[in-house]
Amino acid sequence: MTDKPARKLMRVLDGEAVWPQPIWLMRQAGRYLPEYKATRATAGGFLAMCYDPDFAVEVTLQPIRRFGFDASILFSDILVVPHALGQEVWFEEGEGPRLTPIATLDDVRRLGEARDPLEHLAPVIETVRRLRAELPAETTLLGFCGAPWTLASYMIAGRSSPEQAPLRLAAYRDSAFLAALVETLVETSIRYLVAQIDAGADAVQIFESMGTSLPPSMVESVSLGPLRRIVEGVKAARPHAKAIVFVRGGGHLHRLAAAGFADAVGIDWQTDIADAVSRLPSGLASQGNLDPQALVAGGRALEEGIDAILAATQGRPHVFNLGHGIEKDTPIPHVEAMIARVRGA
Repeated sequence: MTDKPARKLMRVLDGEAVWPQPIWLMRQAGRYLPEYKATRATAGGFLAMCYDPDFAVEVTLQPIRRFGFDASILFSDILVVPHALGQEVWFEEGEGPRLTPIATLDDVRRLGEARDPLEHLAPVIETVRRLRAELPAETTLLGFCGAPWTLASYMIAGRSSPEQAPLRLAAYRDSAFLAALVETLVETSIRYLVAQIDAGADAVQIFESMGTSLPPSMVESVSLGPLRRIVEGVKAARPHAKAIVFVRGGGHLHRLAAAGFADAVGIDWQTDIADAVSRLPSGLASQGNLDPQALVAGGRALEEGIDAILAATQGRPHVFNLGHGIEKDTPIPHVEAMIARVRGA
């Protein structure tokens, strides 16, 4: 297939089978890059870097300069939304995010009282605006946010927790509390994603990174339902908007596909790619799903992983990506070899 001038990833989101497939990586601006580590050392902390357009633009562009990916995803963090709502958020070096936990309906009602969340997020929106001006014309710009279930897991536990036990317990004990929190996050996420699109994002991705912890009885009420409302809310405001929905936990993939609101579904590395795409409607784009550890390993494991994905997805709309974020110890030559193999297929 001869490529057109249009951005390859956007053609895939329109349902076109593009070959070679467009490629980008979740968490592609990150600690595996020496230039990222050098920038972060001068930025004064992770959150400071997220809110400083100069730093955020720089680190977003770094993997594009080095690898020429077909898409660039805004450098930020899903937890800027709870932070914008007034919850205290900070990052412990080597341990990850920390938040002051919320536990009651009164806590939820106080979210967003002190300020308009979009005012707090203005520097992030400025980063999107600058990126669209600085990126190559052929590069798709992706905005993003976290899904309500995933955000709630951090907001209630105050940190990442094994199997999201505090969140699941809260869901069983006080469904009204969780429903109110999810509603707040849905409304804020719609406004946030619309602002990113208005600033120049071509499409957005919603991360349900904690999907593996979802009890089957709650999938619709706390995950797929809120995800649908976010995507439909964004599209109601901006009908041209495109949305990729990534739910970690392949057991829910068929329900996400059947729901019909996403333009593309992300597939995690724990899911058999051939089986997954065989269950998707032919016009629904897919994305993924190389195991990040195969990229760390390189060699035959990497080649076989790439070839299996290409074989399973040739002839359908697919974006080559990892099944989760790139690992910090990933060798750069392995990334280069992956890109060469995908583009040379």
